[in-house]
Amino acid sequence: MLELTPEVRDEMLAHAVAGLPNEACGVFAATTGRDSGSGTVVRFFPLTNTAASSRIYEIDGAELARAELAADEAGLLVVGVMHSHTHTTNYPSPTDIRDAANFDPLGTWHFIIVSLKHVEPSLRSYRILDGQVTEEVVATSAIGTDDPKG
Repeated sequence: MLELTPEVRDEMLAHAVAGLPNEACGVFAATTGRDSGSGTVVRFFPLTNTAASSRIYEIDGAELARAELAADEAGLLVVGVMHSHTHTTNYPSPTDIRDAANFDPLGTWHFIIVSLKHVEPSLRSYRILDGQVTEEVVATSAIGTDDPKG
């Protein structure tokens, strides 16, 4: 299960819509859970899609490094990536699955996809390991974002 604050969920949806006609992307950070897993996602870092494409996204390495540093300084851990699909449902494409294997070979990250295929954007999350895609439940939490450690 992936737990997001309502604010983070809304930021992701807004960033996806604002990125049109191109795919949008970003990373997100969570508190550290008691079991050393991810806790609640409390911060979203919108990033630039350097591909400027409606079909693929590419993350700028320098922007990603700045987001990871900001998360670390706030005592958070970057736990996943979000991107949008402008014309299709929010299920990982073959490109998404290949990129996940290259970027996250241990399958530790969450991959959120926001579909803009219909009027109402929809958000789903997946774990991807060895080419296998597993959808996970996305829950929203009322935890405030004033204290990034929850």
